[in-house]
Amino acid sequence: MKKQGFTLIELMVVIVIMGILAAVAVPKLFGMIAKSKASEVPTAAGTWINMQDAYFQEKQEVGKWMEIGYSAPGQGESYSYASKVFDYSPDGAGSADATNWYAKAKTKLNDCPATTGQWTLRAENVGDAAPYTGFTIEDNGTTPNCKLLTASWDNLTRN
Repeated sequence: MKKQGFTLIELMVVIVIMGILAAVAVPKLFGMIAKSKASEVPTAAGTWINMQDAYFQEKQEVGKWMEIGYSAPGQGESYSYASKVFDYSPDGAGSADATNWYAKAKTKLNDCPATTGQWTLRAENVGDAAPYTGFTIEDNGTTPNCKLLTASWDNLTRN
């Protein structure tokens, strides 16, 4: 009679191999999840840039969020908007009078802490005589690991 099945040694080898694969794959998986969550930031910022540019072409001035018709992801009834992962506001505090764009993570994403203004766009209007200079991308220096999550952040351009 022939015995069927696996020996204890064979099962242990398979379990060890699966453990090694899991130890390598899990950190990569969490990094990819954080990057996918952060991918909404450049998209939301690009929409704001395009709407700000269109408003400036019409009015020759930089507009507030409501004036340009911008709604951040997960909009609410105030001037501070929240998606599941990020909070967005015109000035970092939810003021309706600001013309800037801020995003901050609600929770820690990899090495990116949940702090204020990790991603900031500041509209610049030099005056009627000078052309609209567009926007500046600010890096407050305290969150360099947040920039790693949004590799396309520095490539935001006007269409």
